[in-house]
Amino acid sequence: MANEDLYALVRTIADYPKPGIQFRDITTLLLDGRGFGLAIERMAAAVGPAPDLVAGVEARGFIFGAALAHRLGCGMVLLRKSNKLPGRVTGINYALEYGQDRLEMHSDAVTPEQRVLLVDDLIATGGTALAGVDLLRGAGAVVSGASFVIDLPDLGGAERLRRAGVAVSALLEYAGD
Repeated sequence: MANEDLYALVRTIADYPKPGIQFRDITTLLLDGRGFGLAIERMAAAVGPAPDLVAGVEARGFIFGAALAHRLGCGMVLLRKSNKLPGRVTGINYALEYGQDRLEMHSDAVTPEQRVLLVDDLIATGGTALAGVDLLRGAGAVVSGASFVIDLPDLGGAERLRRAGVAVSALLEYAGD
């Protein structure tokens, strides 16, 4: 199996945060310096042409996004929850299963036509990732792709991104979650 070494570093916590959920915990991957380094190298190898910026989604997307931006030699933009950034921001509201949330970035973080790679630790239903894509595109950026450590394909998020014209890569897949 591809990336078997990385699968071994992801802990599964049953029934968290509620019964029936198999939570894929990447903190155990982060604890292993070699494994974390391999994850970043493999994410970088899947990118293709280097983007101008990496956009990390709060909060674990910051960890992988910053390391990947460093590896690719590009800058990083933070996509944060509401009211976390100083200065002028632009944002987008998006639907959650039970309510709404908001992503924001600095208004001057991206310029038109910049190529941006969206990065997060996990793609599930895709709501937050799609909001990030819409926020970046609304500022004129070209979203060159989206990169994740984990994909939960049965929840459809990666497919939703592909339908929105975003190339998606993930190192690990867990079916049935």
